[in-house]
Amino acid sequence: MTTQTAPKHPVIILVEPQMAENIGMAARAMANFGLSEMRLVSPRNGWPKKGAHSAASGATHVLENAKLYDTAREAVADLNFVFATTARERGQMKRVFGPEPAMQETHSRIGEGQGVGILFGRERTGLENDEVSLADAIITFPVDAKFSSLNLAQAVLLVSYEWNKRVVGEALPFGGERRSPPALREQVLSFFEYLEEELEAVNFYPPDKKPSMTRNMRDMLHRLEMTEQDVRTLRGAIRALAEGRRLRKP
Repeated sequence: MTTQTAPKHPVIILVEPQMAENIGMAARAMANFGLSEMRLVSPRNGWPKKGAHSAASGATHVLENAKLYDTAREAVADLNFVFATTARERGQMKRVFGPEPAMQETHSRIGEGQGVGILFGRERTGLENDEVSLADAIITFPVDAKFSSLNLAQAVLLVSYEWNKRVVGEALPFGGERRSPPALREQVLSFFEYLEEELEAVNFYPPDKKPSMTRNMRDMLHRLEMTEQDVRTLRGAIRALAEGRRLRKP
């Protein structure tokens, strides 16, 4: 393969997938994290499969552009480096990667112009040893040893997620930043005084405990690091309660 034609992303290769839903969900996982090239090796009962598109939940471009191959060997023939995913040790002298370092390796190789593919096996039995032997290295997952079997689409999701982290980092699509600036100390202290006046009006404080209760309440509210909007909202709520009490008073 020449550097001009090498894919700019890892190629996801599903070997003899059985269930249409798994193929569709794998396509969805790929699209979630910026992957688009899927190769299918002898899907059971042919291709296309009924139900795959609905399971893809909009990632139909991945399915519509999927390429079909008769054997895993044919599916990896134009690639420079291949990973095989497996949950169990195969007795083959290959480097073993977790998904994160595997995608670091992938990112580096693709940057050099290499084509990189990742083989995923059958839902029930995984890859055969001869198929694993086609690969340069193995990807396995740090799962519970008592239940190590991953769903096909889940395995694709884990690898796709780690790839996307290498490309775009871990920036989230939105944050929880404040939409109102922090309240000025004058606003906070004025609110405290208003609150304490209203509590005094309903005899909230035992006579001998008012100083300590006031300090504790102020400390509690300080820990909220209130914004200007917080202060306005709390002040308005207390005003509504106080006015309602006065209206109900005979």
